Amino acid sequence: MGRRIVHCHCVYSKVVPADVKAAVLERLAGSDEDFEAVPDLCEMSAGKDPALARFAGDGEVEIVACFPRAVRWLFHSAGHELAAEASIHNMRSSTADEVCGALGLPDQESTS
Repeated sequence: MGRRIVHCHCVYSKVVPADVKAAVLERLAGSDEDFEAVPDLCEMSAGKDPALARFAGDGEVEIVACFPRAVRWLFHSAGHELAAEASIHNMRSSTADEVCGALGLPDQESTS
């Protein structure tokens, strides 16, 4: 399996700017990338959602959420360790352009 991108929409928290998470999701949807949008990784961790095991087991997973330390802890708390190679992109402290650039998505003008 190739790279998998997981986009957390953080629906139960207002810590990630709404415009950033919406813009990143829109650009992902307009790309050819294989991605999965999830409502909230925190809720998934609390409920020990089995999808977290699938994400953790992917070779080239990239998580688009918030602080890397928090994301790793969420997976650990649910009993699934993310590989050290997993990339975590922080929408809480980065702009949508920074996150999309790190993911290698085309510029916004290219997707219009």
